[in-house]
Amino acid sequence: MCQEPRGRRRRTAGCTERSVKNQMIIMKRIIFIFLNCTWGIGATLVGLFFFIKHRKCTHRPYRGVIETCWEKPYSGLSLGLFIFTPNVNPEHSAKVRVHEYGHSVQNIVLGPLMLVVAVISVTWANHPHFIRKRREKNIPYTACFVESWASRWGEAVTKEEAIWN
Repeated sequence: MCQEPRGRRRRTAGCTERSVKNQMIIMKRIIFIFLNCTWGIGATLVGLFFFIKHRKCTHRPYRGVIETCWEKPYSGLSLGLFIFTPNVNPEHSAKVRVHEYGHSVQNIVLGPLMLVVAVISVTWANHPHFIRKRREKNIPYTACFVESWASRWGEAVTKEEAIWN
């Protein structure tokens, strides 16, 4: 029967499982970053421009992307590896962060076709007709399919709550 050298501790099953889980998280983030920098490079390059433009804002890593807290109340933006969240109520900002992360997931799935999602999203958010329609009929922002898709995917990947109104 073989014996372990003295002074060495045996690994427990829990420690090994935790190590494997951490390695899987790291691998998923590397793949996420790789896909955003290849297949989704268009949005990521535009996001880099916005990141540089807002370099004086607070930044932090979040699940493989860089979150920037900017001074645009209640307004979020996702551009590849860069997400921009409002620097207001922390609970609201956390929900916006999950939603914007969902757009980053869309970017790695759609790649260059993300431009279509971006046009729909920007039009839904900023066109006076849609702003008035949402206000008058009390329509949630996520009524637009690309926005509900982002919130759904953000919640599925992060296991956190996204914004739905």
